[in-house]
Formats: sequence, structure tokens, C-alpha cells
Amino acid sequence: MLINAQQSALLVIDVQERLLPAIDDWQRTLDAVIWLVQVARRLDVPVLASEQYPKGLGHTHPDVLAVLPPGAMGEKLHFSCTPDACLAPQAGSDRQQIVVCGTEAHVCVLQTVIDLKASGKDVFVVADAVGSRTAENKALALERMRQHGIEIVSREMVAFEWLRVAGTPLFREISREFLR
Repeated sequence: MLINAQQSALLVIDVQERLLPAIDDWQRTLDAVIWLVQVARRLDVPVLASEQYPKGLGHTHPDVLAVLPPGAMGEKLHFSCTPDACLAPQAGSDRQQIVVCGTEAHVCVLQTVIDLKASGKDVFVVADAVGSRTAENKALALERMRQHGIEIVSREMVAFEWLRVAGTPLFREISREFLR
């Protein structure tokens, strides 16, 4: 199935100040997350976000906070976003398709996407916008997600599927600003 902008939401998991520097290739992950949030907002796809124990891990990286919509953030103590109901009050949490990015791939992202899939959601993990402290943990997490029926995609796959068609003013705008 293709990702549909009218049926999906973007979920940004735990891109936090104190955790991010420990993530393998963290700048690339951060840049990809920001890119996805900006594209989602331009296409009116709801954006949700979580913070894992901000007292210990700090708050969301300022560059991500700068592009998140107001009211997007939910705080959690569980590794998965679903038990704490941190997504429930957020706009877009009722969408059938959830596109996921963030950290850490083998902990919070993994547990969240497995829970979302088990609850009946169609789940897409953006491989170039998730990270772990080691490349091995990220690779293992992506493989395990595949085994659970979660689709692994790239950020450009998401953007082109959200857009669906070329030749429109919106496509030209997104292409010029994000798909160079």
C-alpha cells in the first residue's frame, strides 16, 4: 500500500538533546527528521512527537522544536508511545497510517511501531530518519520491524507518496525546496 497524505500522520519519537549526540550519524538523522516534519507540515499531514523522560534525557532538540506544530508533544515514561497515551490527545493520532522517525530505533521506535501495528495501524518507518547508538542496533531493529509487517521506507518515498502526482504547483514547490 502507498502512504496517503489524507490518511497518515508523522510521528517523531524522542529526538532529545542529551540522547542525540550518542546516536550513530546523529546529524544525518536530525536533518532527516527536520526535513520530514517540514514536508509533512507543508502538505497538511499532522505531526505528533514524543519525549522520553525529559527530566533525564532533556527536551526535544531545539531545531526539531522550531518546526513542530503547537501541541504536538506528548511526554512518556514507557519506551513505547502507546501505553502512556502520550499520542491520544494529539491531532492526527486517529489516522490509520503512521509514518515514524526518531530515536532510538531498537528501543522506543521499535516498541512503538510494534504496538501500533498490533493495534491495527499501518506503520511505515523511515530508515534514513531513525537512529540508534550503534549501526548494528539500528540494522537489527529494522530487520525485526520487517518481520512484524512494518514497512521500511525512505524519506523521499514518503514525500513522493504523499504528493502522488507531478506537475502541480504544490509538487513544484516541494520539489524546489526539498527534493533538490
